[in-house]
Amino acid sequence: MTLGGGLLIAGTTSDAGKSVVTAGICRWLARKGLRVAPFKAQNMSLNSFVTKDGAEIGRAQAMQAAAARAEPSALMNPVLLKPGSDRSSQVVLLGKPVGEMSARGYHAEWRREGLLETVTDCLNELRRTHDAVICEGAGSPAEINLRRTDIVNLGLARAAGLPVVVVGDIDRGGVFASFFGTTALLSREDQRHIAAYVVNKFRGDVTLLEPGLDMLRDLTGRPTVGVLPYAHGLGIDEEDGLRVSLRGTVRESVVAPPHGADLLRVAVTAVPLMSNFTDVDALAAEPGVIVRFVDRPEELADADLVVLPGTRGTVRALEWLRERGLADAIARRAAEGRPVLGICGGFQALGERIEDEVESKAGTVAGLGLLPVRVRFAAGKTLARPVGEALGERVEGYEIHHGIAELQGGGDEPFLDGCRVGSVWGTHWHGSLESDGFRRAFLRRVAEAAGRAFVPAPDTRFGELREEQLDRLGDLIEEHADTDALLRLIEGGVPDGLPFVPPGAPGGTD
Repeated sequence: MTLGGGLLIAGTTSDAGKSVVTAGICRWLARKGLRVAPFKAQNMSLNSFVTKDGAEIGRAQAMQAAAARAEPSALMNPVLLKPGSDRSSQVVLLGKPVGEMSARGYHAEWRREGLLETVTDCLNELRRTHDAVICEGAGSPAEINLRRTDIVNLGLARAAGLPVVVVGDIDRGGVFASFFGTTALLSREDQRHIAAYVVNKFRGDVTLLEPGLDMLRDLTGRPTVGVLPYAHGLGIDEEDGLRVSLRGTVRESVVAPPHGADLLRVAVTAVPLMSNFTDVDALAAEPGVIVRFVDRPEELADADLVVLPGTRGTVRALEWLRERGLADAIARRAAEGRPVLGICGGFQALGERIEDEVESKAGTVAGLGLLPVRVRFAAGKTLARPVGEALGERVEGYEIHHGIAELQGGGDEPFLDGCRVGSVWGTHWHGSLESDGFRRAFLRRVAEAAGRAFVPAPDTRFGELREEQLDRLGDLIEEHADTDALLRLIEGGVPDGLPFVPPGAPGGTD
């Protein structure tokens, strides 16, 4: 393969399977011995990751980098938008926050002129150093109201000369209409880049689908280069949503008895603007641990561990916890010696007070008062990959926060960068539970406090489980896609002679 091949994976809708297909192609190519990198010009997500050099990127792109067996880099996700409300987001550019912006302000004309050059420069640098770069679009390329300022779908494809494969989720229904309509809404020049389709989440006999695929080719002049089956338990890091990445796998294995005599139940409070809820994936990967998201106090009754996850709005999360009665329920648990864990924003919420003139500009707000910590929000953001020790085990994690926590003394013991008081634990470190020895030690403490005869399995290795899941994604592509056709597109670029599908987009950009 010649250096710098590329392909853009678009979708008929959000959550059509772009991330899965992109990761699967990356793993398939990496297994062929090629140097491959993922790329997403612009990502909107509250799930993010910190690279080794301290840059913040989307968690999905970090997962795709792992699929590609490549080190995550800010080049792979130059623009990250982290929603703070329905109308505004923090803009992270090349791994560093540059400010808050409304949706209208972000989509102003300066945005295309300024950012398109930035994202194409990043893509070109990756193409210069890799055999192939597999790009992921965002939402749908047929969002014609946003086409003028698009830098992630056809705007990028045209600027970089990329062929586009459109993924459709057949499980939702209407996949043929979605493929045809997505193509027909585009201008003639945009359509020239639409090279093929992939059907995702198909259940049943593929031969029953083939007449529709033939008709689609007759209507659009474009082939379908893959029909991927519906696969349960694909362990990928979500951009947003409430699914635990490895939950499907765990639920299938929980039918067998847990390693010990008892199960362990974990309740995660589904706070507003929840971020990096992937922290609990490692808990869900443990045999005998059941993880669920909750939003009512009665759902905490049988929980052996309550987790307050990260959030982009700590003050808003506190209001939500109080409004729903969860704050009182958590305080009662703590008084009874029942385990509670706060991570990042959840850790801040467990403290005595929060001084916030940055995120919500709410001033001084009382926390839940369960940990001797006072939090002050700073304009600068902490982005780090710390390594340390807790409970006698080595721990690796990553930090993404504006809040600076000041311990006031009185804690029973330090806990990573936070502390423990009784059965209440808090830390800013995301990803710490992926450290196998530490996770087992922590779960033993939880089981002891909860009075459960739960024993962590000694051979659960989260990193190996993640690799197995990434290999499953590669298998999906290798076994159910036309890999020769994909290679031709990656190497050869935009095919010649693709027909125009009328009527085209009203006011389309040619």
